[in-house]
Amino acid sequence: MSAHPTHESAHDTHHAHSHDDGAGHGSFKGYMTGFVLSIILTAIPFWLVMGGVLDSKLFTAVLVMGFAVVQIVVHMVYFLHMNTRSEGGWTLMALIFTLIIVGIALAGSLWVMHHLNANMMPMTHEMMKNMP
Repeated sequence: MSAHPTHESAHDTHHAHSHDDGAGHGSFKGYMTGFVLSIILTAIPFWLVMGGVLDSKLFTAVLVMGFAVVQIVVHMVYFLHMNTRSEGGWTLMALIFTLIIVGIALAGSLWVMHHLNANMMPMTHEMMKNMP
C-alpha cells in the first residue's frame, strides 16, 4: 500500500467517520416553506399595526408578540434545523437553558426599570430648564 491514500480510500474513511444524528440539513422546499411562512408572519402583524385593524392597542401588541413567537419557532425548525433528535437532544436542551436565562434577564431588567421609575423623584419642566 502506498504512503498516500487514494481517492476511494479517503472517501471510504470519510463515510466511516460520518455521523447521522437525525438532523436534516434542509432542502430547497424546506427553505422556501420557511421563507414564505416568515413573510406571512411578518406581513400580518405589519397589517395589524399599520392598518389599525383592532381598537385595543394592548390586544394588538399581544397578537404581534404571539406572531413573533411563532416566527421564532419557524426559524428554529426550518433554518436552524432544531428538533428533539438533533445531537441526541442536546440542541433542544441548550435552547431551553438559553430561553430560561434570557427570560430571567428580561424579567429582572423590567423589574429594575419599573422600580427605578416608581421611586425616582419627579422632575418638573422648570427643574429641567435650570439643569446645566
